[in-house]
Amino acid sequence: MERPVLRIDHLTVRYGKTCDYCRNGGKLNKNTCPHCKTVWACNDVNVSLYEGEILGIVGESGSGKSTLMKSLYFDFGITEGKGYLKDFQNGEEDIFSQSLQQKKYIKNHIMGMVYQNPMLGLRMDYSSAGNIAEKLIAAGHRNFGKMNERVSELLDAVEILQSRKKEPPKNFSGGMQQRVQISKALANNPAILLLDEVTTGLDLSVQARVLELIRKIRQEFNISIMLVSHDLAVIRMLADRTIVMLDGKIIEQGLTDQILDDPQQPYTQQLVHSLL
Repeated sequence: MERPVLRIDHLTVRYGKTCDYCRNGGKLNKNTCPHCKTVWACNDVNVSLYEGEILGIVGESGSGKSTLMKSLYFDFGITEGKGYLKDFQNGEEDIFSQSLQQKKYIKNHIMGMVYQNPMLGLRMDYSSAGNIAEKLIAAGHRNFGKMNERVSELLDAVEILQSRKKEPPKNFSGGMQQRVQISKALANNPAILLLDEVTTGLDLSVQARVLELIRKIRQEFNISIMLVSHDLAVIRMLADRTIVMLDGKIIEQGLTDQILDDPQQPYTQQLVHSLL
């Protein structure tokens, strides 16, 4: 059986001290304990991502989608759970219990992240080339000529003119900022790309170009992608499999067509029908 490139087991992210009630599986009010007010942002989440696949993650605001993504990229700590990457220690060591240095290695070599808000993923005052070079330098590159070549290659891949590579992202439109973020995330040929609501707030025509770019990147680089979106049209267009999250838990998962054409859970049915 094919090994996943990423496996997450029992991931839990909690904010609060917890009490006997919520620790022992008491009924939460959405994702919050009615007694101690602890928030269970992710609650016992299990995920596998396979080579070359796009895994869609959908759910309403506050369902835990972004918490899951940012936990994977070590933006904040987890409460419980384990994670394994095929390209790190042959998938045998838990990534969440690694040292800061090893986590940096994983972020710089194995994973790339594109945030909904480009200000989280880019230095707005650096040039576009400087943003990409920063990621290359973090992974140990030192040869200026080779880095310059790689920057040009990446900007071409995301359709940004070479004549604009010295411009800072703050001069760019939202769609162009997302494309610079994508090129930075791809700098070191990561095995996994994490995309968190990358088309939210963009005009439809710009959205279409960014989505086409994601599709092209998957084909060219055979990269595995986790894609968070609240837009089911985006998920239908791109995702092979889809996970539905609600109140910090996965409530349904399967092939995208199956989830969207024949949803089993009342919440998923409601989600799909609200967009028909």
